[in-house]
Amino acid sequence: MNKNQQSHFFTQIDVVPSNSNNRSLQESSGTLSELCLLMREMLVAQDKQNELLEELIEQNVAAQRQRVNELAMWKKANPELAKFCKTAADRLGKIQTEYLNVITDEIYDNFDNMRDSEFMLNDFVDRFGPRFVHLNGILQVLAQLGNAPDIIPAQPKAK
Repeated sequence: MNKNQQSHFFTQIDVVPSNSNNRSLQESSGTLSELCLLMREMLVAQDKQNELLEELIEQNVAAQRQRVNELAMWKKANPELAKFCKTAADRLGKIQTEYLNVITDEIYDNFDNMRDSEFMLNDFVDRFGPRFVHLNGILQVLAQLGNAPDIIPAQPKAK
């Protein structure tokens, strides 16, 4: 191609929108309006979710604060027992550690048998499970009572 032929291809430029372009522009404008409306609705829904989450957090904080207050009041009413609970929790924690050693040794020694035999696995769970669960429950109660706060925390000011 020579220069004259190339310039001929680019001489006509349509600067006036045709009806099809105008319709396309209106359709895209309608689509943009719909998108804006949907985004506004999403923001409103998100604001509602945030409000609900804030209320849920406030309820959880209030329940936790009440529990801490109750523990502090219990410790204030039973200071000697709280000390004994702490000592007992420390000692029982050592027993729990020894018990965990026994359990892990049993698992290590009998892994293949427990994996291949449902009877062996059930036997293991029956021998160690209930004692382990009860031991954990007792230890948790003793630890909470023994480590109760000394002072009742101040209530936050209302908004």
